[in-house]
Amino acid sequence: MRQILAGIETEYGLLVEGRGAEEQVDDAMALVRGYPGECHVGWDYRYESPRADLRGFKLNHLAFDPEDAKFDAGRSFGEAHEVRSDRVLPNGARFYNDHGHPEYSTPECWSIFELANHDCAGQKVVHRAAQAFAEREGLSVKTFKNNTDFHGASYGTHEGYLVPRELGFDRLFLDVLPMMVVRQVLVGAGKVGSENSRSVEFQLSQRADFLTEKANAETLYRRPIFNTRDEPHSNPQQWIRLHVICGDANMIPEATARKVGLMKLALALCEIGQAPIWRFKDPVRSFVDISRDQSWKFRIELDQRSWTTAPDILESYFAAAEACLELDEELRWVITSSRRLLSDLYEDFNRFRRHVDWAAKRHMLTQFMEEEGMEWSDPHLRSFDLEYHNADPEESLHAALAQMGEVVPDPDEADQLGCLEGVNEPTRALARGLAISRFNQHLLGVCWRTLTFNVDGSPIEVDLPPNAAYPQQLRTADDVGTFISMLRGVQ
Repeated sequence: MRQILAGIETEYGLLVEGRGAEEQVDDAMALVRGYPGECHVGWDYRYESPRADLRGFKLNHLAFDPEDAKFDAGRSFGEAHEVRSDRVLPNGARFYNDHGHPEYSTPECWSIFELANHDCAGQKVVHRAAQAFAEREGLSVKTFKNNTDFHGASYGTHEGYLVPRELGFDRLFLDVLPMMVVRQVLVGAGKVGSENSRSVEFQLSQRADFLTEKANAETLYRRPIFNTRDEPHSNPQQWIRLHVICGDANMIPEATARKVGLMKLALALCEIGQAPIWRFKDPVRSFVDISRDQSWKFRIELDQRSWTTAPDILESYFAAAEACLELDEELRWVITSSRRLLSDLYEDFNRFRRHVDWAAKRHMLTQFMEEEGMEWSDPHLRSFDLEYHNADPEESLHAALAQMGEVVPDPDEADQLGCLEGVNEPTRALARGLAISRFNQHLLGVCWRTLTFNVDGSPIEVDLPPNAAYPQQLRTADDVGTFISMLRGVQ
């Protein structure tokens, strides 16, 4: 079974004391630019293609949320690269401003657990930048690792998976869309209420309210379940980067690992033509219905007037994977732990909630409600929901639950700090991170796909193949010329 390279990009909610939405872009730019750690400033945008579509065409323009546009009307923030305020870190991660949200993009990882660790490390990056910004401005600054501000705006937690180009849109859509819809049962972050329905008390997914189409290339408006943006960050003749935008920001690292692992199961089955086939009558309606179903029956209407359930669809992927794939230890864990959780959901909820964000949050809020005599409509519950996602470990309700043993613990502090300093896996992030920590003064350009160095006044661009194994010997290079030569020898 081929390993699948993956990464996570998380936009953080930002709340600055005394500041409004019309100032959010400026604040996010200042927060990112003031990051107090070592970094490379800038990003090489030559290979970016956000309007390219997997279905073989290019959009004339991308849609913008008209509510967001009201705050930007008549304003000029400068050139796009200046607004982004890119910082590239010694672990190969990217930290930047994305439409008024500090965004942390993890380094690419093979391991789902390593990726979860880097996702946790990203929370530290954002919090450190927020602390520095607060000290400079003399204001309270809060950041939230979530996906909604409860005022109609959503910001994303996007996943990227490197898959062969020959799979194409039709095959990927058919094989992985069902997993995108149903995995929220095990990895949703949970949400109080709904922005578009007063009758909803609690949901499994933070993104469900904002998904309106089954497939398109948009990310800011008319958001789809299956995003068709074709931006591979590698050789476009060989690779697709499946850009998954329908997932939630998880606070429980184990849930992050499971979220990615479930997608990897579906993609591995897709590659060998063995994914179970499910044809939904209305995928968007099914996504929303599952999110809002507090009976936990999770019924899904299929074509031909038949129906199934989300647990049944999950089990069909597990059974197919066991029958057809040479599973590694991590994906075996995904199947075993997911099956146990599906059983615990109905038979031992107290055990289930220790591993799943929506359940941990729901139990916490239910306790508050019982103690204070609240109803689900009480606006204080949305404040508690936000504080569950607070990036500050001193204020985060998730961190409090972890300290009390109510949810599974975060990675060790030493492991998280180690993720800020570099990567453990032999991915191209190793090369990118070492270039920044060792040869930053020679760097002219950095992106996911290439590094460009200034050597004796001449630019030298080096390609970073995404599926190659980068040797630890790169750490021994004493000068930039040797480093470049070693990179060019990577296959």
